[in-house]
Amino acid sequence: MLAATLLALALALLGNAHACSKSTSYEAGIVCRITQPATLVLNQETTKVIQTAFQRASYPDIKGEKAMMFLGQVKYGLHNIQIGHLSIASSQVELVEDKSIDISIQNVSVIFKGTLNYGYTGAWGLGVDQSVDFEIDSSIDLQINTELTCDSGRVRANALDCYLSFHKLLLHLHGKREPGWMKHLFINFISFTLKLVLKGQVCKQINVITNIMADFVQKKAADFLSDTDTQVDISLAGPPVIKATYLESHHKGHVVYKNVSEDLSLPTFSSCLLGDSRMLYFWFSEQVLDSLAKAAFQEGRLMLSLTGDEFQAMLETQGLNTNQDIFQELFSGFPTSQAQVTVHCVKMPKISCQNQGVVVSSSVMVKFLVPHPGRQLFVACAFEEDIITTIQASYSKKKLFLSLLDFQIKPKTVSNLNESSESVQSFLRSMITTVGIPEVMSRLEVVLTAFMNSKGLDLFEIINPEIITRDGYLLLQMDFGFPEHLLMDFLQRLT
Repeated sequence: MLAATLLALALALLGNAHACSKSTSYEAGIVCRITQPATLVLNQETTKVIQTAFQRASYPDIKGEKAMMFLGQVKYGLHNIQIGHLSIASSQVELVEDKSIDISIQNVSVIFKGTLNYGYTGAWGLGVDQSVDFEIDSSIDLQINTELTCDSGRVRANALDCYLSFHKLLLHLHGKREPGWMKHLFINFISFTLKLVLKGQVCKQINVITNIMADFVQKKAADFLSDTDTQVDISLAGPPVIKATYLESHHKGHVVYKNVSEDLSLPTFSSCLLGDSRMLYFWFSEQVLDSLAKAAFQEGRLMLSLTGDEFQAMLETQGLNTNQDIFQELFSGFPTSQAQVTVHCVKMPKISCQNQGVVVSSSVMVKFLVPHPGRQLFVACAFEEDIITTIQASYSKKKLFLSLLDFQIKPKTVSNLNESSESVQSFLRSMITTVGIPEVMSRLEVVLTAFMNSKGLDLFEIINPEIITRDGYLLLQMDFGFPEHLLMDFLQRLT
């Protein structure tokens, strides 16, 4: 059931991307694929969800009247029906192509308890009214076939078929020997009504819980891709796809900044770009990544500010010679303890995905600031450069790692610097290549890891994740252990 709803990757499969001419294409910015191996892992805890469905169901009173030999008209009522005990032996899940997710649950052992009231007119016209506690011992198999649809951009689950097969349904009365006529009444009349009531209430609750779960997972996914004024629209671009080996959903992926959504046409995704040997796949169009970078720029996040001492310590850590004459020129003779260095993007960066890695193109301005009378800072020196970096990402031990594969630097402008000072300009070039780019990447690793962990990524057991880039998209593929914390969070919300 969890597989019917859900939050990094088969390189060999991607090597055959040219075969996509025969695959199905969809318009989407983000694609999620959950495969058959994942449904088997998620199915491990299906029993807890089914138990919750039985326990949350409200069972109405069952009342009736029946003519019984020697007793006349007997009125009866089963009141306050509750679950006394419940256990489930096993469950299986199957993906039925282009149709449904079928879950078979065997040997659900349930003891229902409540109060039985009955009355009749006995010999000599005397009225007999009795009230006695009862238990009903039952053994049930369930078959739930769930269809996934798109409703206002969200995944909806509809239990098309929900069957309860009763292998045992025995009535036990407390405090006295069961009258033979009562057993006959239960077997022939009450049990039939009871089966209908149980089926209706349990199946109704399963449908309710399935949709609550679908909403829960989608809200978790939306929250994971959101931060302050930036959100990602994960509404569906079309109905979910069910194949024999995987479930797949296609999402718009438009970035929303300060409640204003982009108005971009959706890229094309081909189904053969993803395999089915790993449990979980995510496909991101480079358009989504580029839009996220633009939003980060608009929020003013792509900047770094260091004190002069922090700047000098950073250079020394990287082994760069901090010649005092150079520092005198950069900071106009002021000591580094009074200075400040800022780095920021001058314009929106551009992100693209290529086979080699993620390519980031940006214009960067570095300013060296020193005190001015009145405690204001003025620019002692500044320079701007166009930088193109090719980066490869990986995820291991609950941390994100960024590797620099290639870079290109094109100087643009230099201000307030003696152009004849070749040593200073050489120092600045070395600073960018040996310190600047690695330092920015190192800080990004920390910031992005902290962001992902703030969303709970570190609580998941992610197994052998891969981050792969190809022309136009980024692919995450991984295996995982059962997300017990998500299930506990979900079940607590139901109580």
